[in-house]
Amino acid sequence: MLKSYFSNSSLEAGTDEAGRGCLAGPVTAAAVILPDDFHIEKLNDSKQLSEKVREKLKPTIEEKVLTFAFTHILNEEIDEINILNASMKAMQQSILKLTTKPEFIIVDGNRPIFSKLGIKTKSGYNFSEEEIEHLKSIPNQSIIKGDSKYLSIAAASVLAKTYRDEYMNKIHEEYPMYGWNKNKGYPTKDHRKAIAKYGPTKYHRMSFRLLPEQLKLEL
Repeated sequence: MLKSYFSNSSLEAGTDEAGRGCLAGPVTAAAVILPDDFHIEKLNDSKQLSEKVREKLKPTIEEKVLTFAFTHILNEEIDEINILNASMKAMQQSILKLTTKPEFIIVDGNRPIFSKLGIKTKSGYNFSEEEIEHLKSIPNQSIIKGDSKYLSIAAASVLAKTYRDEYMNKIHEEYPMYGWNKNKGYPTKDHRKAIAKYGPTKYHRMSFRLLPEQLKLEL
């Protein structure tokens, strides 16, 4: 059974991301603050749920949480600052978007969420000094496999995954040959075959190895 809180504060935000290992599209994060009486049947780490269940849970989560937000960090910015920094920045931006300031933050993973702040980019959003101070003022804790331990991180993982899937379904209409409506940009065999045949798109992460070494990409 998932736990409600890690800290003693009921204004505890959970945050998580989706899409770190993809070859195309954004990395997407979400953050939520839950009410004391929050309960949703079947809520769990989004990776343990089917797409159908995640889509069913999404509106229920959004209706029941105190506040939620999500952020896409696009592939250009991922290439500029690397995927780890982009993932952290997506979670940080999502926290800034919450309508209620959290008193504590828990994040899935093993790295402090504010280990790097204020990374400037040409292609993405840059934090103000006030926003950086806002984030630095909130105590936080990273939790390994937190999305399978705490309700708020699980809820954030579902929102991050469903909003990212929605984005990938949309750009699939522009480039249907890559099968993003099914693989969501992950490095499947069919996705890599399409890259080898058609080349990369404006949505691909050029800092990633798009093809195995034995296949050459003609640009």
